[in-house]
This record gives sequence, structure tokens and C-alpha cells, in this order.
Amino acid sequence: MNELEAARRTIDQVDRQMAALFEARMEAVGRVAAYKQAHDLPVLDAGREAQVLEKNLALLQNKELAPYYADYIRHQMALSRQYQTKVLGRDTVAYQGVEGAFSHIALKQLFPRARALAFATWGEVFQAVSAGRAAFGVLPFENSHAGDVAAVLDLCYAHKDIFVTAVYDLPVRQNLLGLPGAKLSDIRRVYSHPQAIAQSERFLKSLGLPAESCANTALAAKQVAEGADKSLGAIASAETAALYGLSVLAADINSDGDNTTRFIVISRTRPVEGDRFSLLFTVEHKAGMLARVIQSIGAAGFNMESIKSRPKPGVPFEYYFYVELVGRPGADDARALLEELAAVCDTVRVLGVFFRSAGDGAAAGKE
Repeated sequence: MNELEAARRTIDQVDRQMAALFEARMEAVGRVAAYKQAHDLPVLDAGREAQVLEKNLALLQNKELAPYYADYIRHQMALSRQYQTKVLGRDTVAYQGVEGAFSHIALKQLFPRARALAFATWGEVFQAVSAGRAAFGVLPFENSHAGDVAAVLDLCYAHKDIFVTAVYDLPVRQNLLGLPGAKLSDIRRVYSHPQAIAQSERFLKSLGLPAESCANTALAAKQVAEGADKSLGAIASAETAALYGLSVLAADINSDGDNTTRFIVISRTRPVEGDRFSLLFTVEHKAGMLARVIQSIGAAGFNMESIKSRPKPGVPFEYYFYVELVGRPGADDARALLEELAAVCDTVRVLGVFFRSAGDGAAAGKE
């Protein structure tokens, strides 16, 4: 037996041991999930993951392997989180659109093993989560080029039983798709979602191509794929092109080379851990009231990374406000701020608690 064969035999022996240990670990994870369900505990326990990582790294004798072992432990816990959601029956995630839409791509990044439940509108996603048909919903919230998805923010304001549990930034690369055999010069009309059209405006203008709106990018691609007209194109992702058998006629056509869409994950369960939190509030329609809120936030030492205003439903020319603050909402200074804002604002509520980066199933919680 040479050195390569000996090393591979050792790996095979270790793998057999690890398979048995993996099963034992996941069985224990199932008991953890059952306990949480019986005691009505949230899946999310942010401090636990850090403790598990620290304890396991301390066991490592070869410290040169630490970064690799850290990645291994993180991935192991990500699988455990996904399994917990399945045990708890929280593995159904709602989104708007069809398979291949950017919302679906974001969903699969966040919840790789979830059952994806598609709806025609954003409102139906909120309703599904609110009614318990889905444990989570994934929705676009903001694009680095085209700006806010205002209708989703309005739905957050309207659904007071819904919370934002995570955010996920998805790099978006728009492409012009066409039927196999079509050329760029064949295209006379383009279909896509209004956001994708806005993101690709410079490219479309350079070719003088008119664009028509669709409910989402994947539906636009499906419409082109099901037709037999080589003069029609769709703006969508390369993944969508492969899904519907289309060709990429022009790649990366979005005007902003750093085009990113921020998605939010919504749930009926308010999370308690995160390094950001967001608020929705209204103030009396008098001079200086909004300034008092901003001054209170600044005086409390919180960095306000975002502020948005939207028309208040049913009240012409009055507005509600959304702010995103850096900090942990459970800290004493955050609680003091919320008490102060309650005295200044007509209404104020915590909309979301989340970490800035949420991938690898993070929205579903931690061990």
C-alpha cells in the first residue's frame, strides 16, 4: 500500500465515524427543537452559536487548521438550524413570483432546504405569513440603483403582527435573454419587472428598445420562452435563462455595476438578537416633531443608517417614518430610547431586529 492509499483509507475510516456522530448530533438537535416547541421558545439563540464555535476551536490542537475548522463548525450549525425548522414545521417560506425570480433565488440562498411557496403578489406573501401558512416570507425591500420597494414597506406598516427577522443583500446581474438562435439585433421589445427595467435603463436607451412591465423577471422570461417570436426579449438573471431554456444575448446590462437588491425576511415571531433594529413611527403633524425624534436618536448614541417616509394610509399629506439603527435592541440604552420615543411619537413600534448579513439559513435561527 502506498502513501496515497494509506491516507485515503484513514479518511474512509474517519468518515465512517463522522457519519455515526453526525446522526447522533442531529438526533440531539431534534430533541432541542422539540424542547423549544414544548416551551414555546424561539429557534433563534444568537449567543449559542458563538459559544459552540469558541468551545470547539479550543479543542483543536493544530491551530493552523482553526479557520478551516471554524468554517466547518459554522456549516454544521447551519445544517442543524435547517433541521430544526423542519422538525418545528417551519420550513415553508413564501415569496412573490415564480421559480427563477430574484426573490426565489434569495429564498434558496437563505433557506436552501425549505419548501418554497409562491404567490402572485407581495400582499399575499404577508397574508400567508400572518395566517401561519408560511413560517417566513422573503421580499425585496430596496435596490442600490432603483431605490426603495415602497409597496413592501407599506405592507410592513399595515401588518402590525409581522416582524423583519433578517436582511440579505443579493448581488443582481441583469441580462437580456432571448430565444435560442436569436441575436441581439433581432430584439424589438423587452419584458421585465419595473425594477429590472429601471436598473437596465441606460442599456435599453442605447439600443432604443421599448420595455413593458411584468409581475417579475422570471414571468417575463417564461413569456418569451413560451412564445415563438425572436423579436421579444426578457431582462432576468442567468439562472432564469437556464431554467427556461433561453440564451443570454447581452450580459450584465444593469446600469450600476454594483447592483444589489436587499431582501427582508418576515415572520410572526419577533427576534431578540441582532446588531441592527428598525422602527416604524408617526409623529404629530407639527413643526419640529420629526426633529425631536432624530435628536433623541442621536443623543442616545445610535447611528441612524436609514430613514424613509411614506404617506400615512387614509390621512392625506401626513406621513409615517421608517428608521434603521445600529445597535442591539435589548441593551439598556436601546430600551431607554424606546421609552423616550414613546413619549415623543404618536405611535412607535419595533419592526425588525436582525444582523446585517443573513445567509446560510440564518433567518431560521440558531441552535
